[in-house]
Amino acid sequence: MSAPPTRIHPTAVISPDSGIEPDVHVGPWCRIGPGVRIGAGCRLDSHVVIEGPAEIGPNNRFFPFATVGLDPQDLKFHGEETFLRVGSDNVFREYVNVHRGTASGSGETRIGDRNLLMVYVHIAHDCTLGSDIIMANAATLAGHVVIEDHATLGAFSGVHQFCRIGFHSYVGGYSVITKDVLPFSKTVSRRDTKAYGANTVGLRRKGFSPEQIGSIERSFRLLTHSKLNTSQAVEAIRREIPCAESRLLVDFIESSNRGVYR
Repeated sequence: MSAPPTRIHPTAVISPDSGIEPDVHVGPWCRIGPGVRIGAGCRLDSHVVIEGPAEIGPNNRFFPFATVGLDPQDLKFHGEETFLRVGSDNVFREYVNVHRGTASGSGETRIGDRNLLMVYVHIAHDCTLGSDIIMANAATLAGHVVIEDHATLGAFSGVHQFCRIGFHSYVGGYSVITKDVLPFSKTVSRRDTKAYGANTVGLRRKGFSPEQIGSIERSFRLLTHSKLNTSQAVEAIRREIPCAESRLLVDFIESSNRGVYR
């Protein structure tokens, strides 16, 4: 059977140097620039702007006024060729904006699969997002941020450049993140920013076993509720809790360049 036809509204402006796979819906007043490749099954509702070079995988949904693949907001950028690469099955809600990379960074911004980017989310140059991430309304990433799989960022949270947000972590709304956020953690800004132990509810919802969650909670007790410093806590976790989750946590801490929240 042949693929469903691509549907392009007559008001859309599409560069002849772009490529659009079958079964793509391009709504009214959208603009697709040169060097953009859009995978099968994508939907651009209306007033969506996608500039390139950019590779957009299949089955992504772009709501009105999303702007994706535009030049980075970096004063060192002078028009050099940089990239945006997007996986599959992502949702870009209204007014989301995503910028390409910079030559002084990795040269590209990367977004994985099945991510939900809510209204007004901003992803700056050279960021790397894994898969199954939720960024709530107006969550903002400075350049060079890495977000690992299954992380959640609350509304209006802001992440400093070069920070990492760990695997299965939860960042509360309105938080200001200037260090790395531990995997599995629940981290929130109040008067200051702290890790408030394991993200137990989120881990349970993601199918972690009681044994896995118990090991993670024990690791966090050593990190956040003991009198040990970080190096001592890491050694205690390595010695007392020999499981895959604790090893991931220890590896994250030891590879951190900006320090981690405890």
